[in-house]
Amino acid sequence: MEFEKMREILDKEPDEAVDDLMEIVKERYGEVPYIVNFMKDMPELFVSRMIYENTIMREFRNMDPKTVELIGIAVASALRCEHCLKAHIRVGQRIGVSKEEMFDAILIASTISNAAVLAEGTRSLDSELNGIVEGMSCSGDDNCTICNINPDIPE
Repeated sequence: MEFEKMREILDKEPDEAVDDLMEIVKERYGEVPYIVNFMKDMPELFVSRMIYENTIMREFRNMDPKTVELIGIAVASALRCEHCLKAHIRVGQRIGVSKEEMFDAILIASTISNAAVLAEGTRSLDSELNGIVEGMSCSGDDNCTICNINPDIPE
């Protein structure tokens, strides 16, 4: 959405601004996502969120819409947000993203999610059981920088 269009919407009464933004969302997505519909009765939150989201999701100059949707599919998949994932899949279909491209994005997300679980889990395991984090060893005292134990923190 262009800056002038944003200014025009912001100059309207809250209910009119919401209606305009709902139309823009429906036009872009082909539907109105649940969260958008839920927030429409809270104009102060809705308008600012929609402008922010539009700026992030739709105004890229260096990425095409397919890439943006593939990122949305991957992130929604990794975060296990079924509703977001299904919405991004539908939008992806509408703009010509193939099933194979979507699956590749999901595979990449699953690989990174799996690596994140392994990285966090193994570091915590080493830290707690062996006092080792990335080649460092636990000093065992009350101010261990690995364990982040600080005796001055109240319980």
